[in-house]
Parts: sequence; structure tokens; C-alpha cells
Amino acid sequence: MTLRAALYLSLVCLLAGCVRTGGPVDPMSTREGREAARDAYIQLGVGHIRNGSTELAKAPLRQALELDSSSAEAYATLAVVYQYEMEPKLADENFRKAISLSKGDARLLNNYGGFLFEQKRYEDAYAQYLKAAEDTLYGERSRVFENLGLTALQLGKRQEAKHYFERALRLNSSRSVSLLQMGLLTFEDKDYVAARSYYDGYSQQSRQSAQSLLLGIRLAKVFDDRDQAASLGLQLKRIYPGTPEYQQYLSEQ
Repeated sequence: MTLRAALYLSLVCLLAGCVRTGGPVDPMSTREGREAARDAYIQLGVGHIRNGSTELAKAPLRQALELDSSSAEAYATLAVVYQYEMEPKLADENFRKAISLSKGDARLLNNYGGFLFEQKRYEDAYAQYLKAAEDTLYGERSRVFENLGLTALQLGKRQEAKHYFERALRLNSSRSVSLLQMGLLTFEDKDYVAARSYYDGYSQQSRQSAQSLLLGIRLAKVFDDRDQAASLGLQLKRIYPGTPEYQQYLSEQ
């Protein structure tokens, strides 16, 4: 049985009032029952989203909101639906409702920042990430700092970007995006020892990208490792032949 099917059966049982000790109970007669039904509807919507069926996700999410019009999670999930469906105005409205109802939940602020970044609203995204970063107990705070670094780069705030990538790595040394970005930035600064350390850290965490391969080739040349430079160059040619990085590599030969 799939997770979505299990959730559906649980929801049917919940709404029908499954028999417990003392006889059947109307779940909608209690706050706990209504909250459980709301959460089940939300999870059913999430299941549809994960299966790529955003159209099917809307009905259970609407039902969740009929049960609890103040559910930040339902609005946040509906915002994701509209984000996937390329309805930015509706996504924005629902993200704002969710954040307002949650009183600035860091996870929702980070997700809203991601939506704004996707829309190239970098100043707005930066502001949301800064708010999310204020929650020192948020379990994904390293991701927020990484997002701040990426947004700072888009805004031309290079030093701020380095600062945020460094903070992300202080919290989680395995954040691959931050490792690669710090490798690129320190290479630009001609701090080649640091750049190689960041590059090695990235290589241990993630599959090589066109960007990382070009960085690796450049570092290999700096440290006069011709075999490494040749090996990475062949990988770049084989895996990413049509990329700007490969064209840049050819121009540097």
C-alpha cells in the first residue's frame, strides 16, 4: 500500500468515526478530531504534490482550510502548489497568509525566500532569509545562511556572500553548495590553498558539476598537477560538452 493510500484510508476511518472502546465517536465533535482530520487532509495534499499531481492536491487542502481557516501549514502547502503551477500571485498570497498565521516561522520564511529567489525578486528574498536566520533554534539554519549567500551574490554583495557561506559551513560542514561557492570565491581571491581545501570538501560530498570541474582544473594547474588537470578536462568534455564552462576551459588551453 502506498503512503497516499494509507493516508486516505486513515482519513476515511477518522471521518467515519472508527469504533473505539465505548462505541463509535463522531470525530468532528472534538477539537482533537478536527485537528487530526485537518492534518490528514494536508498530508494527503502533500502526497499528491510528491506524486506530481498538484491539481489533485487542491481539494484536500481546501478541505483542511474548511476545518481550520487559520492553518498556516495548509496555506503554505497551497502556496507550493501554486508555485509549481506557475501562479506567482496566488503563491505569494498564500505564502504571506501562512507566515502571518505562523507568526514568522523560520521554515516558512525560508520557503518563501526560495519562491522569491525563483521569481528573481532578490531584494525581497534576502529580507525573508534574514528574518529566517534570526531563529537560532531552527534546525535548517545552515540552509538559510547558504541561501543568503546565493542571494547576496545575485545582489553583488560579494563579501556578505562569503560571510554567509562561512556561517553555513560553521553550522554544517557538509553543505556542498557553500563548499563550492567558497572554493570559487577564494580562488578569485588567489587564496589557492583555501580554495583547494573547499574544492576537496565539495568533491567528497557531491557529484562533480561543470562549475566544479572547471575550478578543479584551474587549481590543478596552479599546483602543477598536470595529470589531474588532464583527467578533469576529459570529464568536463565527456559529461558537459555544451556548457559555458567547457567553452571557457577550451579558451584557457
